[in-house]
Amino acid sequence: MIPETAEPRPAADKFDDDHYPAYTMGGAAEMLGTTPGFLRSLDEAKLIQPRRSPGGHRRYSRHQLRIAARVRELVDQGTGLDAACRIVTLEDQLREARELNDKLSSPPGQDYPPLRGV
Repeated sequence: MIPETAEPRPAADKFDDDHYPAYTMGGAAEMLGTTPGFLRSLDEAKLIQPRRSPGGHRRYSRHQLRIAARVRELVDQGTGLDAACRIVTLEDQLREARELNDKLSSPPGQDYPPLRGV
């Protein structure tokens, strides 16, 4: 997925930052209703790559927790972990492609897409 950046920012900016690694592994697991092992498996699958504290502990962002929650939802529905990770990756790629398509197909100030083939 998208790697997290490690740029220092003022404290007030971090409150609304979806990518700020504010959650410990235990806190993240508790919020998701899962185990730390589940979160480690997502790291091993390279779906989410949490930042590390100076002591080496994993720290998760809200963005990463949303991804983990989606995987957990799929796993709870009977999807295997590898397949769930692939589905979430493809959903993310589709969302990005749609955003890019929307951006490229509508000129600024135009509320409707341009006619094609006319």
